[in-house]
Amino acid sequence: MSAVDVVVAERRLTRRSRFGPERGAWLLFLPAMLPILVFSVWPLLQGIALGFTNATAARNATVEFTGVENYVELAGYELFWNSFGIGLIWAFSVTIIQFFASLSLALLLNANLWGQGIARTLALIPWAMPPVIIAIMWRLMLHPTYGAVNGGLGAVGLPDSINWLGQASTALPAAIVVGVWAGMPQTTITLLAGLQGVNAELHEAAQIDGAGTWQRFFSVTLPALKPVIIAITTLDFINNFNSFALVYVLTAGAWGTMLPMLFAYNEAFRYGNFGLASAMGNVIVIVIAIFLFFYLRSQARGREA
Repeated sequence: MSAVDVVVAERRLTRRSRFGPERGAWLLFLPAMLPILVFSVWPLLQGIALGFTNATAARNATVEFTGVENYVELAGYELFWNSFGIGLIWAFSVTIIQFFASLSLALLLNANLWGQGIARTLALIPWAMPPVIIAIMWRLMLHPTYGAVNGGLGAVGLPDSINWLGQASTALPAAIVVGVWAGMPQTTITLLAGLQGVNAELHEAAQIDGAGTWQRFFSVTLPALKPVIIAITTLDFINNFNSFALVYVLTAGAWGTMLPMLFAYNEAFRYGNFGLASAMGNVIVIVIAIFLFFYLRSQARGREA
């Protein structure tokens, strides 16, 4: 074999070693990627494209490209921006209350108390229930006539005929309480996992130095939980802002609970304005993408540190 043949053979081997494993990895990755492309990415791209058209539910209607016309209309659509404000209030309220309630419960579940295993199992029950079932259960509990909530208030001498989901003053707060209850298990378990990863030696060292319970919590526990807190609160906010089924079953968007997703749903399937509804969905996607950007950037900075 000549020197030229040796060089050619070495180059072929090098190319195989470079591209062989990558090709194999892509082949293994493809079955997992296909459902995501078909059921998530492709509908998302279709929705984005639909937002630049005049698509409606009219029979034999011609779909035409209208550019940014839908977005110009949205700029002056006061009802949509009102729903956007309600959605932000809902998402921030549920996320914040959910975090503090879940952190308290996680601290309790992390303590060496009797019945800890049973308590952890019970804390997971809402996570195992579909949002529609949760909403139906809470609608029955909040019923003004035979609901358990009003029954409990009447038993202690308080007003027992409050229409929780049927008036503007209580519908949104009641829905927020339901949202907090429904989302607590995921946040609680995530924070509990973070608590169990805190180095016990740091607590012992702080205790030897004379730090009390609260001092150890703020100087040891919270800094160790910071990455977990940022991750779970960001994901909770995105999930809460995208809420649909829970609020739809509770109030159908009435009495000041019209979230952006509900508004877009009504625009599409009640009024048949698919193009305008898709534009609303695109605006919601942009807001979520902004929060995802800040979340991913904070994660990247955490890894660099």
